[in-house]
Amino acid sequence: MILFTTSELRLLIGPIPDARAQLAHDLTADAIRGEVGERLTNPLQHGIKAVALAVAARVLTNPGGVRSEQAGGMLVSYADSQTGVSLSDDERRRLRRAVGLTSGSSSLDIAPQDHARRASVWQPARTPHGGTAGSGDMSATWLSL
Repeated sequence: MILFTTSELRLLIGPIPDARAQLAHDLTADAIRGEVGERLTNPLQHGIKAVALAVAARVLTNPGGVRSEQAGGMLVSYADSQTGVSLSDDERRRLRRAVGLTSGSSSLDIAPQDHARRASVWQPARTPHGGTAGSGDMSATWLSL
């Protein structure tokens, strides 16, 4: 699946060889699929391309995760200092939201279906006139859920 084109990546960061652009795309796609699985659609959900381009640009412009550089009296600090191909918490949140996954904590029932608990509820029987059975009538209905 194509997350972005080489032309889009070049517009964002400048000239790069085709091989580096393709490698950045493949590494970015792998990281994104690792987070959201096979939930990506064609065309892509809104927000996926923006995250993909940001990750690929980071891979190409700061592959070593440099935080700052100094040459003489010039000091440059980079806002994003992640190393290699990794997703920030914000990028993970945006990806998961785009494909419909929850981004917070959740619970998952991993018990086999045949071991699930069954609940029984006792309810008084209804009379043909809509009321409940009287005290002399011990009719009741058991409902299994």
